[in-house]
Amino acid sequence: MKTIGFIGCGNMGGALARAALKSVGAENIFVYDIDTKKSKAFADETDVNIADAEYIVLNCDYIFLGVKPQMLKSLFEKLAPVLEERTTDFTLVSMAAGVSISSLQQMAQVDCPIIRIMPNMPASVGEGMILYTVNDFVSKEDIDGFLDSMKFAGLLDRIDEDKIDAASCVSGCGPAFVFMFCEALADGAVECGLPRDKALLYAAQTLTGAAQMLIKTGEHPGKLKDAVCSPAGSTIEGVKALESGAFRATTMDAVRKAYIRTLELGK
Repeated sequence: MKTIGFIGCGNMGGALARAALKSVGAENIFVYDIDTKKSKAFADETDVNIADAEYIVLNCDYIFLGVKPQMLKSLFEKLAPVLEERTTDFTLVSMAAGVSISSLQQMAQVDCPIIRIMPNMPASVGEGMILYTVNDFVSKEDIDGFLDSMKFAGLLDRIDEDKIDAASCVSGCGPAFVFMFCEALADGAVECGLPRDKALLYAAQTLTGAAQMLIKTGEHPGKLKDAVCSPAGSTIEGVKALESGAFRATTMDAVRKAYIRTLELGK
């Protein structure tokens, strides 16, 4: 059984570690966080192993890097010499936004398999969208092992690296935009007299159902929107209000600005 190490077990690292737990078992997972309280709390909850970063880099088959992009350079300054000592195969898996595989390779100072991923928060409930891209050192066996370890995190999709930053601004940043929209839907219902608990439930389930319709029917969202809008009805009146507020243009701008910021983080 492959061993998996997580350097950084915050929200995202912890979510992926929980998914891996269901696939490979607690005994094969090792976690480290600069905040020792986080790693201890996670280990107490899940029975995974606590280890230092050097142990993970020297021993684990898959090394997940769950630290912020701006922390990678200092991390590799410490760990690159340890990587150089390795005599067994390993795969680096980075979830640092905007940091290219070539930059990771340069910081690691060794030629090694690297899988660059962009997961999102719903991975914590097994409904994530995990984008991944690989370098030329990654074998089919490496990919198969990675996919198996992450199969309980959600949907995984391979994408060319030159598209991953743009894609991550939909899947990675998108949940925040969706949560805002869900809250706004509920707020509108509360304004109309609905109790908040019911308003939130109805809004969330409506978003879930609409998303599943898109996926399962394969229809264009505009066509599905039109199917809900009866002539002179309530829905088209609401659509008009959204358009008056530049709903679509504002959403597009949110994705574009998130993309620009992602590129800045990778520098």
